[in-house]
Amino acid sequence: MKPKDLKGVIIILAFYLLGELVSYAISDFLPGNVIGMVLLFVSLQTHLVDEESVAKVCSFLTKYMAIMFLPPAMGLLAIYELVGENALTIVLSTMLSAMLVLVVVGKMQDKIGHGDETTD
Repeated sequence: MKPKDLKGVIIILAFYLLGELVSYAISDFLPGNVIGMVLLFVSLQTHLVDEESVAKVCSFLTKYMAIMFLPPAMGLLAIYELVGENALTIVLSTMLSAMLVLVVVGKMQDKIGHGDETTD
């Protein structure tokens, strides 16, 4: 591991820890990891944190993100009867929340997106 990569890991872990501390301070109203991601996002947008210092680590983590979902998936198999009894509620809430996320992310991208715009 290169020192630059270690710096990225330390930055990400520091924002995670900061998010957990803020979450604890506000009586766990929001999860610490979410608060940490928002703080990291704001820091990247305001250039307090250099994008290049965390880019490689973030790329690695998103590349292997599917592996992180295996333990919760196995846990669902242990309670499949309970999941089956509430399948309609689970499916509807998942669809509604996914649509809500898509709308919010789309609106945010419209507001702050200044990326490479190509026209055909």
